[in-house]
Amino acid sequence: MSVDQMLTDAVSLARTVAVEAAGEDAVGAHLRAEVEASGAVAHAFEARQPGYRGWSWVVSLSAVEGDAAPTVNELVLLPGGDAIVAPEWTPYRDRVRPGDLNPGDLLPPEPDDLRLVPAWSAGDVDAESTDTLAARELADGRSWVLSLEGREMAAQRWHEGVRGPDTPLAKQASGSCRTCGFRVGLAGPLADRFGVCANGMANDDGRVIALDHGCGAHSGVKLSRSTAARPLPELYLDTDATDDLVVDPPKPAPEPEEAVVDDSPDVTPAS
Repeated sequence: MSVDQMLTDAVSLARTVAVEAAGEDAVGAHLRAEVEASGAVAHAFEARQPGYRGWSWVVSLSAVEGDAAPTVNELVLLPGGDAIVAPEWTPYRDRVRPGDLNPGDLLPPEPDDLRLVPAWSAGDVDAESTDTLAARELADGRSWVLSLEGREMAAQRWHEGVRGPDTPLAKQASGSCRTCGFRVGLAGPLADRFGVCANGMANDDGRVIALDHGCGAHSGVKLSRSTAARPLPELYLDTDATDDLVVDPPKPAPEPEEAVVDDSPDVTPAS
């Protein structure tokens, strides 16, 4: 008998190893025996413990010679094709979404974040004023500033977001934020495309808005009809919707009878 055949027939040994590790109730039927290499065979058993549907216990056996006793190499629990497994690992930098930060959380930028550049190499000013810009930024405590790529990424995100020109609110607005008196202008290279809404009654109050955004709270909105109270029509008696009830007049109360007083003397006849 060959070594591989001897190991393939060692189902009882493989089951004993799995039962000792997982328990009698956790090991099910023998599923298959696979020759992994010359002198190495893996036996798979159905995993029956709760929550592991589609998984299997795999016991690897090996032997050097055909007359040598099989040796247990390892015991593992492996998922099958229909097993319930965790999703593939997603790095934290790709897992965090906008709005996920809670008080006390930290989200440092990546070392190779293309959105940031040193303040002295922002690249959007003339060479003569580079030193002045860097000194100003460093004085404000910023050694890193937005790069040109980072600025354009932010502008595109804002313009395509809920405060851009393509939202239902903006499409039905009577005017754009560019001409609204409640818009606060920005300073810097994004000033020609964005501003901040300062209308406390608007949906976007205190948020960055695109200049071609808009809403119904524009400062120039005028109502198309008068808001004065309309005069009420004259009152009238609705006889069609009411029923006339015929009520008999009340009967007069009977007059009280006069009492008769007997004024004759009380005479007792003589016996």
